[in-house]
Amino acid sequence: MTRMTKGRPIPLVDLGSAHELIAEEVREGFERVFATTGFVGGPEVTAFEDEYAAYSGVRHCVGVGNGTDALELAMRAAGVRRDDEVVLPANTFIATAEAVVRAGARPVLVDCDPATYLLDVDAALGAVGPRTAAVVPVHLYGQHAPVEQLAEKLAASGTRIVEDAAQCQGASRHGRGAGADTEALTGAVAATSFYPGKNLGAYGDGGAVLTDDAELAATVRTLSNHGGLAKYRHDLVGVNSRLDALQAVVLRAKLRRLPAWNTARRAAAARYDALLADVEGVVCPFRDPGNLHVWHLYVVRLDVFEGDSSRRDALIDRLAAEGIATGIHYPTPVHLTPAFAHLGYSRGAFPNAEAASARILSLPLHPHLTEGDQERIVSALAAAIR
Repeated sequence: MTRMTKGRPIPLVDLGSAHELIAEEVREGFERVFATTGFVGGPEVTAFEDEYAAYSGVRHCVGVGNGTDALELAMRAAGVRRDDEVVLPANTFIATAEAVVRAGARPVLVDCDPATYLLDVDAALGAVGPRTAAVVPVHLYGQHAPVEQLAEKLAASGTRIVEDAAQCQGASRHGRGAGADTEALTGAVAATSFYPGKNLGAYGDGGAVLTDDAELAATVRTLSNHGGLAKYRHDLVGVNSRLDALQAVVLRAKLRRLPAWNTARRAAAARYDALLADVEGVVCPFRDPGNLHVWHLYVVRLDVFEGDSSRRDALIDRLAAEGIATGIHYPTPVHLTPAFAHLGYSRGAFPNAEAASARILSLPLHPHLTEGDQERIVSALAAAIR
């Protein structure tokens, strides 16, 4: 028998409310595309690429089919080749490691910072060796990894930095957005995802590569279009990964609202901080200094359960029975997934990532979350851990 929920359901992500705000714009945009039948590429895609590049503070944006493709193509364009090594954090979505393998390289995993869960810079630098072609800092949960610290050490080594920016649309660090050059980071490149649940999400899959490097952008565009920019001309062995015009329509409509939506996310995160301040055993997220956070996720740490994930699972079920959706980002570090067992890492290899995976919990966070919703969430959470 299904238990009745108390109050209306509170989703982890509210895509319906977002659609209501842009439905008419999307309808009009779809009609423009239907009228021209330009479903792949065309003026809507070009306009979105220009607009998102300007918003992100970079010179070039190349739309592709999804975020995983974006990361693979960014690495290939940056010079990652078969049998190279690529350093990345163990606590990331599996797509980061998948993209490395698809580029022909071997993932070399490192631990995370125990407070932010971002890439441990010292561990990453310590893992760089003669076969390392790139380091992939993951901008996790809506804030940037400390790319400038990596850049300072890697500037003279030839090791590229390829940023995984799938969760940070609109975020910046010391005023720099993903994929933008700094003095120490020439040829910077970042990959992002427009999966529907992202801060800037499409109505299906989509992704993009961001860079100030014109040559690198041209290579990504070539690779994503079967290895050529002219019909039946194939200069490289590429793939079929192009952003379609209908998704570009949706993304353009949402991009116009993204600054306001990110502001609403920051306000909601601040309310959570205040509401959770007196809830014993719940640790609020840590903001790394210098970051403009966009709160793709609000991830608390449940120290009250001392890493007993079965008690966390019971809490998740109890909140679900109250109509409150939650998530875990991510329950299994990359090195403990069956898909990457061949890398040879064992349990205990990355203690910070493993400890986090057993304690973290993502609470509902989106631009349409009300103060009343958050009070109800925190009240239910506090009751469930007593």
